[in-house]
Amino acid sequence: MDQFNHILDWKLKPGSHTFPGKDGGTCINEAAIVAAGFEYQPVKSVDEMPACFSRPICRLAMRLNDEATDEQRQHLVPFVTRLACADTELIERQRAAYINARLSGRISFEDGLEILAGALAIGRQADILGYADVEGRMGMARSRAKHATSVPEESLAALFTSWAWLKRKVKVM
Repeated sequence: MDQFNHILDWKLKPGSHTFPGKDGGTCINEAAIVAAGFEYQPVKSVDEMPACFSRPICRLAMRLNDEATDEQRQHLVPFVTRLACADTELIERQRAAYINARLSGRISFEDGLEILAGALAIGRQADILGYADVEGRMGMARSRAKHATSVPEESLAALFTSWAWLKRKVKVM
């Protein structure tokens, strides 16, 4: 992972982003779109991903990305090039069943990474991309950035958490 981070110097952030900052500043799915050779686009829902991306896998990746700490989130970087692995409807249902069977309530980030790796082992694997290809694609997106860092749009989980906190605060007063 250190080699991968060193090459890309791309930082994963929670939530969706209008455009990555020079340090990356995208969620895992937005970074995966760029790594796969597509134009950058913000992703608020896995339904916005290009058709070559596995929906169940991207949904899990988004959950891990948004629930992780800043330090934990960077452990998702090696998965960025592996999400473009959509398969047949049968395989996608098997992936979804595999993930759902292992997601019982709150799971640790480490358990989530294991589930993600296991789901990625089912069916078609993403095309192997060389570091030079990925570095070029991510570098191109980074060079288009106008700001040093991106400002994340608030994720739904963070939004609901802030609403719940505000609701409790209002009742207490």
